[in-house]
Amino acid sequence: MDTHDLTRTLHTKNESKIVMLVADGLGGLPQHPGGPTELEAASTPQLDALAKQGVSGRSIPVLPGISPGSGPGHLALFGYDPLQYQIGRGALEATGVGLELKQGDIAVRCNFCTLDSQGRITDRRAGRIATERSGPLARRLRDVSLPGVELIVEPVKEHRFVVVFRGEGLGGNVEDTDPQATGVPPLEPAARDEASRKTAEIARQFEAGARKLLADQNSANGLTMRGFAGRPELPSFGRVYGLKAAAIAVYPMYKGLAQLVGMEIVGSPQNLDEQIEILRASWEDYDFFFLHFKYTDSTGEDGDFDAKVKRIEEFDAAVPAVVELAPDVLIVTGDHSTPSMLRSHSWHPVPTLIVSRVCRTDRCQSFGESDCVLGGLGQFEAKHLMTLALANAGRLSKFGA
Repeated sequence: MDTHDLTRTLHTKNESKIVMLVADGLGGLPQHPGGPTELEAASTPQLDALAKQGVSGRSIPVLPGISPGSGPGHLALFGYDPLQYQIGRGALEATGVGLELKQGDIAVRCNFCTLDSQGRITDRRAGRIATERSGPLARRLRDVSLPGVELIVEPVKEHRFVVVFRGEGLGGNVEDTDPQATGVPPLEPAARDEASRKTAEIARQFEAGARKLLADQNSANGLTMRGFAGRPELPSFGRVYGLKAAAIAVYPMYKGLAQLVGMEIVGSPQNLDEQIEILRASWEDYDFFFLHFKYTDSTGEDGDFDAKVKRIEEFDAAVPAVVELAPDVLIVTGDHSTPSMLRSHSWHPVPTLIVSRVCRTDRCQSFGESDCVLGGLGQFEAKHLMTLALANAGRLSKFGA
């Protein structure tokens, strides 16, 4: 019996409310030995107060030493083993912008990038081009001709857009073309198996056609492709946990992931204040609420320690509005660590906090990496967070006689 089968047998209905606040890429590193991490350098009076009331620890998104993408990181938070349930980023993006993937479709998450005269990447995100500029450029790429294949292109946000290839005989096992570095050209799409050779060739044709259509651009004159993926099949969040779940997120990818596991996407917020307003307005309609805050991750990827500190403080300032709603269980965590000194996702365990009436409090006096090491939750795999949430909410009956 796996964990999902177990939780299905132990469901207990009640009126409890669970809120999961996810600060993307929350965990960090000190800039020098003995110094504070971004979370520890930030002024977080609200989170520190919760740490005194709750129980803290550190979660491992996948396995020790494995740096997760956002998809695996969030799947683990939702209680899905990311090694068992693998979803490509393309499927997340496509679902997040409202595309319905059909069996056989292959979706790809794309980034506009900046290329020099030699075709080498000088900026992997095209200066984080504004959505108002990137949207028309993405729609321009619908004019790329791919004989025998239907092409669907949709803008996402800033430098991101999504492409869906629809046709016969397509496989999703294709290498990313983002080299994760500047000063080198984008990689060629390469099939990892025979079933994906046609997809790799179509991707090459699309990239070549797109570059011609973008030749008049100074910054967004190229693209990279990531997360080739078909439509995944996942057990329903509602059936697994007995919860009616709402997802309140700004970025399409996180909406897509929540939708794929069976959460309802609520509202179309553009910032954290609007997310809180939607939470208030929908409070009586759901049992579980997932709120996603992106900017702790993007500032970490930009290598900006001070900016990440400010974003953490912004996140902290929103906490009282959530506490006022008196959730029975409040979880604060991240999907992974994004230390600004590394400018990327990392394997470091993520600070995690649970507050409930029945949690066993510990001696933690603040919410940060150093305190969480000593917390009562210890170090645990993130895929177990949902069973802890259900237990704290009184939603699991006893196992066995």
